[in-house]
Amino acid sequence: MIARTAVAQDDISGDGTTSTVLFIGELMKQSERYIDEGMHPRVLVDGFEIAKRATLQYLEKFKTPVVMGNEPDKEILKMVARTTLRTKLYEALADQLTDIVVNAVLCIRNPEEAIDLFMVEIMHMRHKFDVDTRLVEGLVLDHGSRHPDMKRRAENCHILTCNVGLEYEKSEVNAGFFYSSAEQREAMVTAERRSVDERVKKIIELKNKVCSGNDSNFVVINQKGIDPPSLDLLAREGIIALRRAKKRNMERLVLACGGEALNSVDDLTPDCLGWAGLVYEHVLGEDKYTFVENTVNFIEIVHICSKSYCFLSNTVAIQFIAMLVCAGPNDHTIAQIKDAVRDGLRAVKNTIEDESVVLGAGAFEVAARQYLVNEVKKTVQGRAQLGVEAFADALLVVPKTLAENSGLDTQDVIIALTGEHDRGNIVGLNQHTGEPIDPQMEGIFDNYSVKRQIINSGPVIASQLLLVDEVIRAGRNMRKPT
Repeated sequence: MIARTAVAQDDISGDGTTSTVLFIGELMKQSERYIDEGMHPRVLVDGFEIAKRATLQYLEKFKTPVVMGNEPDKEILKMVARTTLRTKLYEALADQLTDIVVNAVLCIRNPEEAIDLFMVEIMHMRHKFDVDTRLVEGLVLDHGSRHPDMKRRAENCHILTCNVGLEYEKSEVNAGFFYSSAEQREAMVTAERRSVDERVKKIIELKNKVCSGNDSNFVVINQKGIDPPSLDLLAREGIIALRRAKKRNMERLVLACGGEALNSVDDLTPDCLGWAGLVYEHVLGEDKYTFVENTVNFIEIVHICSKSYCFLSNTVAIQFIAMLVCAGPNDHTIAQIKDAVRDGLRAVKNTIEDESVVLGAGAFEVAARQYLVNEVKKTVQGRAQLGVEAFADALLVVPKTLAENSGLDTQDVIIALTGEHDRGNIVGLNQHTGEPIDPQMEGIFDNYSVKRQIINSGPVIASQLLLVDEVIRAGRNMRKPT
């Protein structure tokens, strides 16, 4: 049940899975003390429910509103993303990914619609360094040019996106060719190639029409194949040609660069072409990847790895989409980075949608605990007060865990934090020194929706586990014959 709760927490809010597990475990630990003394779990559960409602009300007062208009506060988003990423990755890599994650969400954000994180596609590539990360605005295509004489760099490029066969295709019916001389054989080969060569010539004619008299270049990206003779013809004319492009990439390419995706070369016009400001190939390995870069709404977040890339830059975009390419020396590191990036994206998204944040570093948990003990507990009648007290003490698991992970003495930390809160100062834990700090001054913020979900789900699961004996007993009674 606890594992399923953590999964649900991740699905709903994208973060707080560890906090959920710790909180439920601490609720069970605090409850055990009272149950060992003879208290019935039902009394504790009643106290949990009272404390949960009071904590949620206190959270509404404690949260810090953030104005998110047409241009969100980027610094606040960076602080939230940095707080999330630093709990999952080491500091240098987390800080490096902070800007990338924020820019990716802002890229796909449309003020008139809800943020759809499925527009951020995450790819991974194995490389020896996980910090070799760079931001590329555009779309990644997992292929490059297929001719050694084609240009490796071209500026001001017209982009032809097509789905046309530029290779010799075998007949679908059984057929035979018979010849009696070399001249007849050459004539038959020429006739077979004529239809393909005519398609290539139409592309070359369009290239000459749009590129003559200026410094622009021409790029062909084809979903179908391009055979070596056709590649050779295109290379002689200075055309960069990519073949076997994936359908999803072709659709995105049209959205990124403009133009139209053509299924025939019969009606080629300049209006069918897209545009890219720069095309270049970056060789780091044997494989080739094509990048559509520096677009208005397309963003590719790329970890450079042992691959070869062909970049399309300065294109005009009309679609919100982003791609993250994660690199690492092994599968474990890549999985860690992907999980952290996903949580960072969700954290930024939650901040934009909630329009509020919560002070982090354990500040909210300590403040909520003091509120429950000093104010809420006094309003509760009977033994349910002990349930409220157990709930309040369980909230301290967050600063305790932060202290333990930093090698600090948990008792000293809790005493220092609660003392400051009793004096009216909202402080959190400095993990480096163990001293209280102002989270707002340090830029440590958590998601409001994550905190709310943890407080909502934790007591529910703990109550179900505490009352499991009653559930089993009720089931047995229902099976008894009347």
